[in-house]
Amino acid sequence: MKNILFASSECVPFIKTGGLADVVGSLPKDFDKEKYDCRVVLPKYMCMKQEWVERLEYITNFYMDFAGENRYVGIFKTELNGVTFYFIDNEFYFSGPKPYSWIHEDIEKFAFFSKAALSAIPTLGFRPD
Repeated sequence: MKNILFASSECVPFIKTGGLADVVGSLPKDFDKEKYDCRVVLPKYMCMKQEWVERLEYITNFYMDFAGENRYVGIFKTELNGVTFYFIDNEFYFSGPKPYSWIHEDIEKFAFFSKAALSAIPTLGFRPD
């Protein structure tokens, strides 16, 4: 079995601003489950609808060096349509009223998300190919 981890800034039904969310929300569930274990990692935005936040299960947290500071990384998860979704939590980066902001803020935000997603892999019990 091949293990695939999609890392994305948005995904239907959790958070959507455009077509990326539609693709990430539909593609993982359409893989043959006997051949592929597809999972998704996303930011845990504070602007997500409360109904989705309430479904999240806390997994763990750790700290990682980023931008010269020791930054908190929380890991949450939920399952939907046979797909496991992980959420990277950090209120400093993901607390705004919408997923995207000014480009100079988004560059650091998504650099943090990328490093946190990779750093979280050992804690997930899932090793992507």
